[in-house]
Amino acid sequence: MNKPLSGQIALVTGASRGLGASTAVALASAGAHVVLLAKTMGALEETDDRVRAVGGQATIMPVDLAEAEKLATLGPTLFQRFGRLDIFIAAAADLGQLSSVPHADPKVWNRVLAINLTANQRLIATLDPLLRTAPAGWAILVTDRTALAARAYWSAYGASKAALEQMVEAWKIEAAVRPSLRIDLFDPGPMSTRLRAKAYPGESPGTQPAPELAAQRLVDLILAEEAGEHRKAG
Repeated sequence: MNKPLSGQIALVTGASRGLGASTAVALASAGAHVVLLAKTMGALEETDDRVRAVGGQATIMPVDLAEAEKLATLGPTLFQRFGRLDIFIAAAADLGQLSSVPHADPKVWNRVLAINLTANQRLIATLDPLLRTAPAGWAILVTDRTALAARAYWSAYGASKAALEQMVEAWKIEAAVRPSLRIDLFDPGPMSTRLRAKAYPGESPGTQPAPELAAQRLVDLILAEEAGEHRKAG
């Protein structure tokens, strides 16, 4: 079986469920060793089982992304364990609570921004040295374009995603001198996930596409680029 990502190391945040878990499985199917990062150990073990079911390998890292100070050691830890990082997928997201701006709970607001924005900056800081020395590093951060249009009661989530896009675009410009490092935003569109169910509690389960479909689209972007690099090398 063709494994185009064999030998590569991929870190996926939000890997306990939804898009993150499905992306980890798709990457493992393509041959990558996936590092599964999320808060809940039991759910990470379920993703690990799914990875093994497709013949892949995974390393579990239970981390609460809201505790940003703990993320600085992640890059050195990965270097010590694997000596490299080829792919970084930031799929973790927190919707928080849908509330009006004046009535937003400060703790919920801070956690949404901590997970959707600040944690990604900390991850970029600790992982950039590994990604830019990879033969062909990839960083893909998940966004939600529908959240960028101002909507009542979505201020925390929308603000975090808008700020994420600005940060990623700035990083992309800064990294332009390193053509081997590719940085992208990825909008999966509506999916049948727990986050979606929380945002639209009246929607029937299964109305939206399964996250596995979006995960495969995301991984196909990487595989298409890999195939192009191989053709150039040939």
